[in-house]
Amino acid sequence: MVYYLYLINFTALCIIYSVLRITKTILVKNPEEVKQNILQWSRQYKTVVCLDSNQHRKEYSNYDCIWAIGAASFIKSSSSSAFSKLKNYQSGIKDWVFGYLTYDLKNDIEALVSNNFDGLEFPELYFFQPKKLFFLKKNEIKISYLKAFENEIDLDIKAITTTASTHFHYIDNIKTTKTPNIIPRVTKDDYLKQVNLILNYIQRGDIYEANFCQEFYCENITIDPLEVYTKLNKASKTPFATYLKLDDKYLLCASPERYLKKDGCNLISQPIKGTAKRCKNKDKDMLLKTNLINDAKERSENIMIVDLVRNDLSKTATKGSVKVTELCKIYSFEQVHQMISTISAKVSETTQPIDVLKTTFPMGSMTGAPKIAAMKIIERLEKTKRGLYSGAVGYFTPNDDFDFNVVIRSILYNQTKKYASFSVGSAITAKSDPEKEYDECLLKAKAMREALKH
Repeated sequence: MVYYLYLINFTALCIIYSVLRITKTILVKNPEEVKQNILQWSRQYKTVVCLDSNQHRKEYSNYDCIWAIGAASFIKSSSSSAFSKLKNYQSGIKDWVFGYLTYDLKNDIEALVSNNFDGLEFPELYFFQPKKLFFLKKNEIKISYLKAFENEIDLDIKAITTTASTHFHYIDNIKTTKTPNIIPRVTKDDYLKQVNLILNYIQRGDIYEANFCQEFYCENITIDPLEVYTKLNKASKTPFATYLKLDDKYLLCASPERYLKKDGCNLISQPIKGTAKRCKNKDKDMLLKTNLINDAKERSENIMIVDLVRNDLSKTATKGSVKVTELCKIYSFEQVHQMISTISAKVSETTQPIDVLKTTFPMGSMTGAPKIAAMKIIERLEKTKRGLYSGAVGYFTPNDDFDFNVVIRSILYNQTKKYASFSVGSAITAKSDPEKEYDECLLKAKAMREALKH
């Protein structure tokens, strides 16, 4: 006990009372240790969201890490009238609200369907008002509890400080690992045939880009979701890492991509299109990065989606405010180099946050263009219902701001069914080589495969 108190060194700074919540700010000596302790302590709750920026650039997140724990209230919905229901819930709560949008909410926006196989069975929309919130910034944690639970703050701090995080330390010292039986939903030959069909659609002029995805899955598998998330996050260290627990269903996410952020009247979207592997040799790694910068196909993919995002944002943005502030910039993460563009816009103070989401969802980087035509083709050719994969996880603030990621590079797990799944995809354009697209999928799948070893 003394060991953990020394490591963490919680010191109360101030207490602030508000209508809904009581807030206490504390100092910590070892933020990484505290991250793991809070996650370990949160196991007792049915509903948990942890959003970790892994100390990436300031514009990626207002906080280094956020935990939302326990549902005081919630909304769970199918795609039918989902955005209308969410608007009523979010506007009525006027508090922090965390949750997710699945890709299949496209069916609430357009005359589309989702009839493919679903082995995970996540609700199509879920948001909740947290009982307990923790916000980490550098060495400070702001703890914000609903007033009904204020008498639990000091007890929880004590429990967290005495929670053993050594459970995770053995990951560095694993000598042997067992790879689970990971099954592709489609064979490589079938994948190549489907990509060639997409190329035919492109040559006919039906679409000019489609994000085509495939699922890899494990049946009858028992994993420790928190352990797997810790391994995945440690290997990838991305700015939109997410651990989500909803009863027996888990999202273990190492996403590098932002869908959309609202800060006051300002919007920012950061679509990714363009991927290259990393290399431990610095010179070779720099060459891979340079090749990605100069890759005409990858730049074309990215620019197509930038145009789509600009069009989506213009539906709610004030006139003339949509701007491309970064085009095809390369960002390097632990596993891959990524080509990312940044599009900004402004909205009026009266614009409803849910309206901004509804007019831009699903994110263009996960559909293709033109958007509706691409989604129809995707539905016909893919074998798995996407669900939370290529959806978004994030939060609303009490003053109607929000921040959502894109759910990619993720493992989804239904604990009751013992079914684990991860999907990967790539953008198919007229210049695509089906074999290279398949190799890109395997590159993106590497971190998830490694994380599932036990």
